[in-house]
Amino acid sequence: MRFNRLDLNLLVALDALLTERSVTRAAVRLNLSPSATSDALARLREYFDDELLVQVGRKMEPTPRAEALQQPVRDVLVRVDSTIATQPDFDPARSERVFRVFASDYTQMVIGPQVMALAAGQGARVRIDFLPQIAQPHRSLERGEADLLVLPQALLSAEHPSEVLYQERFVCAVWQDGALARGALTRERYLAAGHVVMHPQDAASASYEDWFITRLGVARRIVASSYGFATVPGLLVGTDHVATMHERLARLFLSVWPLVVRPCPIEIPPMQQAVQWHKYRRQDQGIAWLRGLFTQAAAVLPPSQREPA
Repeated sequence: MRFNRLDLNLLVALDALLTERSVTRAAVRLNLSPSATSDALARLREYFDDELLVQVGRKMEPTPRAEALQQPVRDVLVRVDSTIATQPDFDPARSERVFRVFASDYTQMVIGPQVMALAAGQGARVRIDFLPQIAQPHRSLERGEADLLVLPQALLSAEHPSEVLYQERFVCAVWQDGALARGALTRERYLAAGHVVMHPQDAASASYEDWFITRLGVARRIVASSYGFATVPGLLVGTDHVATMHERLARLFLSVWPLVVRPCPIEIPPMQQAVQWHKYRRQDQGIAWLRGLFTQAAAVLPPSQREPA
């Protein structure tokens, strides 16, 4: 099919080429031969009267014209997928659809079990792939690489709809036999201690509590960092270090690690954990079903409990 002399199938090829920045990898993505993909690139160059991708050393880099085209082309393809290609009816017990959810291991541990149990209770045959968070996750949403984002509301994009799932407080976890487990954890003791923190693999992003504490101008002495929340408690055992973490997650760890939980002496506002989806996928019944699972799962979470100081 052509539109203004452009074969619209070439838009799919252009999207793959600009994403992969490699004819070979784009060919794999398109399920085409490298020669057919190279031919598509030649036709695109002729139509746009631009090289689009140029060889720089061992890599191919997009031209300014290609960079200007990348997001609009992806936007068009997402619109087509959400309004034409997606089936209007969705039955989780018959569908074998794969959903991609960008969520931290905190989310997977705190609300993931309830989500999976609810899906199993409906006899769902779908697959849910939990993917690691990255910087600017809304870009993955816009590129169609993610169906849902489950993130603190403060980190979501204003360009797409979202819904708050639940609220989470922050507490401090310390080794039960350490000095910080005895007596009150004051602001002075907290700031003097070594801190174990979670820092995402993408160095450009930060965890919510780290982001907010930095905004308060509070300097912590970091003695260890991990790329996931699950490994943080083990790094506290045998030390007088402290970790600031989500309360529900900290209480999960109490059954596994010799820790105690203390109120955080730095007043961090509760985190609003939210789910976000693409604005063009409001009518996608599959995504609506998945959002519903997260909403239902949040409703049965144990309440947050603040210990007395």
